Order: sequence, then C-alpha cells, then structure tokens
Amino acid sequence: MFCSRCGAEIPPDSQFCPKCGRQAGDLTGALARSRLEHHLHILGVFWIALGALFAIPATILMLVGSSIHFMVHFHEPFGPAFGPFLAYAVGGSLLIVAVGGICVGMGLMQHQPWARTAAIVLGVLTLFHPPLGTALGIYTLWVLLADEHGEEYRYLARSG
Repeated sequence: MFCSRCGAEIPPDSQFCPKCGRQAGDLTGALARSRLEHHLHILGVFWIALGALFAIPATILMLVGSSIHFMVHFHEPFGPAFGPFLAYAVGGSLLIVAVGGICVGMGLMQHQPWARTAAIVLGVLTLFHPPLGTALGIYTLWVLLADEHGEEYRYLARSG
C-alpha cells in the first residue's frame, strides 16, 4: 500500500506512513493505486491511438519523398536534393513517434518496467507535434513525473 499524500510505501501492518505520518487505511492506498492504474490505462490507449494516427501521414510522406522527383520537376540546384530529404525527415519523425507510441502504449498498459522511461522520452519528443502530440506529451509528463507515481509505477512493474 502507498501513502496518498507522499507516495511512500506503507508496510501492511503499519497504521501510519513512515515518511509523512499520515494515518494509513486500506481505502486511501487503494484509491491512490487505482487512480494511477486508471491513468496508465488511459495513457496507454492514447499512445496507441496517437501512434496509429501518426502512422498515416508518416507513410504518405515517406512515399511522397521517394517519388517526388517523378511528380515535380525542380529547376533549382538544391530542389531535387532538398525536397525528398524534407519529406523523409518529417515522415521519419512521425514514424518514430508512431511506432514508439504503439510500443509505449502497450508497455504502459502491461506495466512494463521500461515503459515509464520510454513514455517520458517520447512525451518530450511529442511536445513538438501540435496539437495532439503536445496535449499527449503534457498529459504523459503530468502522470509519470509526479513524485508519488514514480515509486508506485516501479511497484506495479515489479508485481505485474
């Protein structure tokens, strides 16, 4: 069980939190744990959905980048090299977020130990993909960087 105030682990036979002194009860520990598990499930679903949404434009941009020289005739010296490179760069960025998002979403829902760190890194990267990526990045960082949720996630990963 975990303290709902400071997030410290409370021994099963203890009546008070050893860190902050708050009175322990089955209800407060159960509510704190279920709230994190609820957020993890929602976060996992959102990451999978965002990954699927980002896979569509990533695929389109990668296909356009490989065939843009057939569709557009560039007359400038840097056009033929810069056009496909730009399409590949943007498409590759979206593809990393798409594949990573699906993997992180499944990892968070299964309480994998690596998923918290990967979600934090991916959350920072998606801050630069407005509006959906920015919103999900902020929500990810809010859920996973809370002091009490870090220790509780490690506990869930060990027990799951």
